[in-house]
Amino acid sequence: MVKKIITFLILATLVSCSSSKPTIATTKKAAAVQRPRVATTKKQAPVKPIGKNYPSTNNTTEVIQSTSKTVVTSDLINNYILQFKDIAMGNMQKYGIPASIILAQGILESGAGKGDLALDANNHFGIKCHNDWLGESVRHDDDSAQECFRKYTEASESYRDHALFLVGKKRYASLFTYEKDDYKAWAKGLRACGYATDPNYPDKLISYIERYNLHQYDCQVTGRNYKPFEKSTPPAKSPSNSNSNVNPNDPNLYEVQKGDTLYSISKKFNVLVDDLKQKNNLSDNALSIGQKLKVK
Repeated sequence: MVKKIITFLILATLVSCSSSKPTIATTKKAAAVQRPRVATTKKQAPVKPIGKNYPSTNNTTEVIQSTSKTVVTSDLINNYILQFKDIAMGNMQKYGIPASIILAQGILESGAGKGDLALDANNHFGIKCHNDWLGESVRHDDDSAQECFRKYTEASESYRDHALFLVGKKRYASLFTYEKDDYKAWAKGLRACGYATDPNYPDKLISYIERYNLHQYDCQVTGRNYKPFEKSTPPAKSPSNSNSNVNPNDPNLYEVQKGDTLYSISKKFNVLVDDLKQKNNLSDNALSIGQKLKVK
C-alpha cells in the first residue's frame, strides 16, 4: 500500500513538471513586397516647327487685296503654306505649273484661305464661272456686281481646277514654254496672259515666293539645290491714294469701306466706273479701305 502511494506521488510530480514547460511560438517572416516605381516626366510645351517647312518670319500683319480685302498675319500665311504645299507640288509634277506660283496665287487670291470666296465657296484662285462651268456657283461683287464664281466642295478641288484652267485655256499656252521653276517668268506671264488686271500682280507673287521661300518646293520637285533668300522683300504696297492731300471733309469725296468695289460705288453715286477711274487716276479696279475717291 505504501509502495502504491509513493509511486502515485512520483507520477504526479513528473506530470506537473512536464505541464509547466514553456511553449515556444514560431512565426514565418513574410517576404517584403516592393511596389513598382513609377517614373514621372515633366510635360513640355509644344515646339513650333522651324526650318525649311516653316520659314522664320516676324508675325507681321498685312492686307491682301483679292476679291475681298483680308487682314492676315505671317503665321497665318505660313500655316496656309504647310496645308497646301503637298498639293501644289503634286500639281507641279502632273501639270507643269511651278509649286511656288500655285502657292503664291493661292495666298494672294484667297487671302491665305480667309477671303470671302475661300470661306464661302472653297474658291482659292478667284476663278469665275465662264461658259464651260457646270458645277455649283456663288455670286460675289468684283469688277461688276454679283458676278458668278465657281464653288467647290473642298479646297483641293479648287487647286485641281486651277491647274486644269491654266492647262485648258489657249491664252495661257505660252506659260508652258517657260522652265518649270522659273517663277519670275511665270509671274509676269500670268499678268501678260490676262489672269489679273493689277499691274503689280507679278511683283506681289514674286514677293510672296521670296519672302516665304516658296521656291524650295519647286526645287523639291525638280531635284535642284535650293538656297533660301537671306533678305526678305518688303510686302507689296497697297495702291497709292492719289487724293491723300484732299480735304477729307469735302462732300465730293467718298472713303472706301470694307466690301466696296468700283462698281458698287458707281451705283451708289450714279456715276460710271470709267468716270470714277478717270477722276481718281486709277489704272485698275483695286481699292484700299480708307482710300478717298472723288465721286462728283
